[in-house]
Amino acid sequence: MQGFGLIVIALALGIFWKLLQNSLMTWKVFGLKFLVTDVWDPVQDIYGALPFIFGTLVSSALAHLIAVPLGVGSAIFLAEMAPKRLAGVVTFLIELLAAVPSVILGLMGIFILVPAVRWAQPGIEKVLGFLPFFRGAPYGVGLFTAGLILAIMILPYITSISRDVILSVPQILKEASLGLGATHWEMVRMVVLPFARSGIMGSIFLALGRALGETMAVTMVIGNSPKISLSLFEPAYSMSAVIANEFAEAASNASLSALFAIALTLFGITVVVNGFARLLIYKTTLRTGKKR
Repeated sequence: MQGFGLIVIALALGIFWKLLQNSLMTWKVFGLKFLVTDVWDPVQDIYGALPFIFGTLVSSALAHLIAVPLGVGSAIFLAEMAPKRLAGVVTFLIELLAAVPSVILGLMGIFILVPAVRWAQPGIEKVLGFLPFFRGAPYGVGLFTAGLILAIMILPYITSISRDVILSVPQILKEASLGLGATHWEMVRMVVLPFARSGIMGSIFLALGRALGETMAVTMVIGNSPKISLSLFEPAYSMSAVIANEFAEAASNASLSALFAIALTLFGITVVVNGFARLLIYKTTLRTGKKR
């Protein structure tokens, strides 16, 4: 069994080594400036990953601004307030949403979200146009649409894991709080949420890892333009999208190496985020065991 576990570690190290090996040309030529350069010109063999890092981080952050309140609120409702039958049905449907292929969600984004954003943008710009984040031509595709589709994709992860963590709070703590005169909501706010905070944060970071690595759905709605703009309505690009779009058409070794360097950067970010999330969930589980 130890050998089986080591095989998983060996696979991860093998992926890291292969990405590093194939991206050495880029790191030798550009160094760490590759991560902060905003020019992507395969014709001139000038490569910078900043537009793709920017698009990935901003779309993921926007998705979390939308999905975290909805996910955590839904988890509290399902774990503490909803009737058991309703909670069971809704939980099943939420987990079923996580199984929908990303290409299907991408099609939904093209035919539903893109026209909806194009229709709603003039009204949003009329109200919030004094901010640079809400200006731009009504393309429909862009960071805002990518954030919406990512929010739909990560919502089941936040809701399901947060619900399980909330259900792991010892019943004796809840009963003690109620016995001291707390209302149901006060018990949730002062006992359940503080106890489950680390686990909920873990679910958020796991969802962040999912959002950072999403490819197909984001590629279909983000616009695929390697530019950095303050406007959320402008087309952008993500790291996974540029790899999917340009890998098969890389015309030179330098271009191929640059794509591998982007993949290595994305791999490193994802490993760090998921590792931190697992640590938080483990911390909550350990606390639960000690309380019991």
